[in-house]
Amino acid sequence: MSRRSSEREQLDLFRAQPAEDMALRDAQDLMAYPFFSLAKSRRIVPIRFQAGSVSLTVEGVPEHGIATIWDADVLIWAASQIVQARDEGRPTSRLMAATPYEILRYAGRGTAPKDYRMLRASLDRLQSTTVLTSIRQAGKRMHRFSWINEWQEHVRPDGRSDGIELILPDWFYSGVMDEALVLTLDPTYFRLTGGIERWLYRLVRKHGGRQRGGWRFDLRYLHLKSGSLQRYRDFALHLRALAWRQALPGYRLAIEWRGHTEWLAFRPAAEAGSPAIEFPDLFTGAVEEPVDSAGTDSGNHRRGRQGIAGARHRESPAKNRPEAAPGNGLGSP
Repeated sequence: MSRRSSEREQLDLFRAQPAEDMALRDAQDLMAYPFFSLAKSRRIVPIRFQAGSVSLTVEGVPEHGIATIWDADVLIWAASQIVQARDEGRPTSRLMAATPYEILRYAGRGTAPKDYRMLRASLDRLQSTTVLTSIRQAGKRMHRFSWINEWQEHVRPDGRSDGIELILPDWFYSGVMDEALVLTLDPTYFRLTGGIERWLYRLVRKHGGRQRGGWRFDLRYLHLKSGSLQRYRDFALHLRALAWRQALPGYRLAIEWRGHTEWLAFRPAAEAGSPAIEFPDLFTGAVEEPVDSAGTDSGNHRRGRQGIAGARHRESPAKNRPEAAPGNGLGSP
């Protein structure tokens, strides 16, 4: 019996519900590590990241390239559906059914023919991208998977789509089903158009949470953590522009210099009418370590105040590549 037939036979079908008012949910692991390409152009170069016990390699195929930060909208939709059903006591499954229209509308996209073609391309990239990681694995074990095990489209006699079915990997599904490993996103997330902008919001949401203490990152470490192929100086310029524009919903950003080190500081935005936020004493702990006992928001910042030192930079095999940066164009790929 083939893996495909046996997997389908063992899974119950989970049909997605209308999602107009459904909260956006994202898996914390996907927010914290460089699982996706941030470029609009096709990326073939693998993403490699290592820090402490965390190891991560993401690879794509030449035909489709690595799944992008915009393709991850499908996974946000899936996580939101699963968490909503779980909270309502409805059964869930890794085998999901929906219409392309529902996914596109949830992600704030159009529904013209080109939008359907772009969604199919996203599904192809998610299925053909492979991830090898030690995250959530005991000891030195590694787990390899694709973001979508398989997907298929049902077509009407007139050629119009009659819905799609997809099978999520167990690694993703189990993380979403664990309440401590999921966070909500700002409803305006899908309006963020740049790849680095989207990546940075998710990272800030993961590590900054909604806590008043805020957080601070060394820009060079952020460059390594992004997995971006941009040169460091271009990447840093991009982050400075985001801080100047205050581009992230719900957070205030600030660029700081401490000696010869440039930092990005962030904390939840001030309430309307309150005084401007200052950044006197933000947390700079090593972010590959747990930030609180629950594993949700990063509220407990008393676990230590080790700076992100150069030694931690050296733990990543990523290089500051000299080649020109690929385009990070606006909108979906």
